[in-house]
Amino acid sequence: MSLTLDKEYLKGFVSSEDLKLIAKDIEKAHEALEKKTGKGSEFTGWTDLPSRIEDSFVAELEKLGKDVRQNSDCLVSIGIGGSYLGIRATMEFLRGKDGFPVYYAGHNMSVDYHYKLFNCLKDKRVTVVVISKSGTTTEPALAFRLAKQFLKGKYSGEELKKRIICVTDAKKGALRKIADKNGYRSFVIPDDVGGRFSILTPVGLVPLAIAGVDIRALVQGARDGQKEYSNADLEKNIAYQYAGLRYLLYKKGKLIEVSSSFYDNMSFVLEWWKQLYGESEAKGGQGIFPASLIMSTDLHSMGQLMQDGVRNLFETFLDIERSEHSVVIPKEDEDLDGFNIVSDKDLDYVNKQAYKATAAAHFEGGVPNMTLRLMKADEYHLGKLYYFYERAVAISGYLLGVNPFDQPGVEAYKKKMFALLGKA
Repeated sequence: MSLTLDKEYLKGFVSSEDLKLIAKDIEKAHEALEKKTGKGSEFTGWTDLPSRIEDSFVAELEKLGKDVRQNSDCLVSIGIGGSYLGIRATMEFLRGKDGFPVYYAGHNMSVDYHYKLFNCLKDKRVTVVVISKSGTTTEPALAFRLAKQFLKGKYSGEELKKRIICVTDAKKGALRKIADKNGYRSFVIPDDVGGRFSILTPVGLVPLAIAGVDIRALVQGARDGQKEYSNADLEKNIAYQYAGLRYLLYKKGKLIEVSSSFYDNMSFVLEWWKQLYGESEAKGGQGIFPASLIMSTDLHSMGQLMQDGVRNLFETFLDIERSEHSVVIPKEDEDLDGFNIVSDKDLDYVNKQAYKATAAAHFEGGVPNMTLRLMKADEYHLGKLYYFYERAVAISGYLLGVNPFDQPGVEAYKKKMFALLGKA
C-alpha cells in the first residue's frame, strides 16, 4: 500500500478494542458525510471531487501551464489560508518542481516583504494568479492592487490581460466583477468546497499546473484516496482509524497533536494540515491543538519538551519510505568523529535510525505516537495524502459533535480590524 499507518507506539494508551467501542459512532459520522445529512453538508463537495475532475479539464490546465511558462519567467500566486498553503505545500514537498519559480503574495501584510518581492521581479516576465472567493479578503485584495500597479508599469492592452488570471466565484464577489470588467481569464471555485479543502479545485490546480507540477498524478492520487478512504469498513480504512485514535487520545486528556517529520519538505504540508485541522475541529471550546516539528532540527530545540514535558500531547510522525536521491557517507582515514561506523551507508539510513530512536524514546517518555508513512515523495502520493487528511478531519469533527466545515471564529478579528480601518 502506498500509505500506511503504524500504531505500534500507541500500546498502553489506546487499542484496537477501544476503536471497536466507537465503531458505531464512526459509522454514523461516515453516513452523515456520505448522505450529506451532517452539519455543514453544503460544503462537502470535496468528498467526491477527485472522481468528478474531468481529464479534459486537466489537459486544459496542462496546456495553460505550458503556454504561461513559455512566455513568463515566474509566477506570483496571490492568496491566503486555503488559497495559499496547499499551493506552497505542494511546491515545497516537490522541492520546486521543474525549477519554474513561484513567488507568493497576499499571505501577510509585511510592507518589507512585498516591497522586496516586486522589486526583485522588475526585470522578469511575470504572470499573476489571484485566488479569492470574494475578492474582499484584506491581504490578497491589497496584494492584488499592488500587483496590478506593478504589471501596468510593464504591460498594457492584451499583454496585460493575459498576465492576470483570477480564481474566484462563478457569479458574485468583487474579484468576479474585476475579472469580467477587465477581461481577465478566470476559473471558478466551487460553492460547495471550503477554502481549506480546495487544493484539488482550480484554487490549487491552476497555479500548480503553471508551475509545472504533474497535476494529473496529483489528481489520480486523490482519486485512489477517495476510493480507499471512503470505505465504511473501519478495519480497512486507515483514515477512519486515524480519526478514531485521535478522538480517543483527546478524550484521555491528550489535547495537543504534534505532527513530526524527519523530512524537511514536509514543513509546509504540515502547515496546510494545521489549518485544516485547527479550523475544522476547534469549535465550542473543543478541538485538538495541531502543532508541527521538523526533525532532526527540532530535536535540538523541542526535544526536551517532547521527552520530559507535560504529558498532554500525542505525536504523529510523517515518514517517507523511499528518498528520491542517494548520498553516501564517505570513509575518512582518521576517524576522529567516530562516524566511520556509518561510512558507505546512505545518509537516509542514518535519518531513519534517528526517527526510529525518537519514536521509541518519546513512547517510553509517555508520548503515545503513530506513524503515517508514504511510499515516496511525488505528486501521486501527495494527492492521496491530501484526501486522507480531509476525510479523517471530517470524521473527527463529527465525532466531536461540531461542524467541521465552518469557521465562525475567524470573523471576530476581521470585524474589529474593519472597524479600526473604517471599512463597512
